[in-house]
Amino acid sequence: MDGVSFQIDQGETLGLVGESGCGKSTIGKCILWLLEPTEGDIFFEGKNINALDPSERKQFRRKVQAIFQDPYSSLNPRMSVGNIVGEPLLVHGLHSYPDRKERVEDLFKKVGLPPEYMSRYPHEFSGGQRQRIGIARSLASRPDLIICDEPVSALDMSIQAQVINLLDDLKQEFRLSYLFIAHDLSVVEHVSDRIAVMYLGKIVEVAKDTELYSNPFHPYTRALLSAIPIPQPQQKKKRIILRGEVPSPINPPSGCRFHPRCSEAMKICEHEEPLIKAMNDHHHVSCFLYQ
Repeated sequence: MDGVSFQIDQGETLGLVGESGCGKSTIGKCILWLLEPTEGDIFFEGKNINALDPSERKQFRRKVQAIFQDPYSSLNPRMSVGNIVGEPLLVHGLHSYPDRKERVEDLFKKVGLPPEYMSRYPHEFSGGQRQRIGIARSLASRPDLIICDEPVSALDMSIQAQVINLLDDLKQEFRLSYLFIAHDLSVVEHVSDRIAVMYLGKIVEVAKDTELYSNPFHPYTRALLSAIPIPQPQQKKKRIILRGEVPSPINPPSGCRFHPRCSEAMKICEHEEPLIKAMNDHHHVSCFLYQ
């Protein structure tokens, strides 16, 4: 990542999209403090998490949770799912044992699973059910922000819709904020209030969801949107095919990182890096076409 900067308001869902390897999951891990950034600051509720002491960091971890991409590898196969969901309560000392059991039962009901399943183990569930267990675990400590790291990419299409609807319902009920990481723009469209588009470690465009889809500015965003399938076999759609391969993030191109693959690249793009420019109050883009 290089120069990434954004904010998420309370109760807002920010969608973060881009090709595999562009840095989406790295951002999520830095916010969760699973990775320590080499430079820069991350603020949560006005506090720089880089400067928190161990006790403050434990409180921070209680308020920021994660839903991981793989609903199987993110669950401990040696623990019952009831103990998995209740572990955050135990770690943070939030309830006594009887209250913890009642809280876990309530969480199972919230995510659409019968409490009788609490004694079972992860291998006894389908992928969609395991992801619901992961969602219940993320809710256990009553967080304010949840990092959703491609939470539906490993699920069937019909199950994806169920999980997305569940996340939306929980957001309204618990007044949650989401960072929703995905590479599928058709999924992000249904869950996000704003969308940030990443390319090779940089954010190239940020806009409200409807505005990004109706009026994309950056050539990379337009190429991504052109790749969304249309559910009408007879309807033709013009695809924007990007030339070349994605450069190495270890040795990125000079100037604008997208210029080797951009059909609208200019001479200045090869040597200078575009700054983020506000096109209006809710739409920002990093491209020399608009500077």
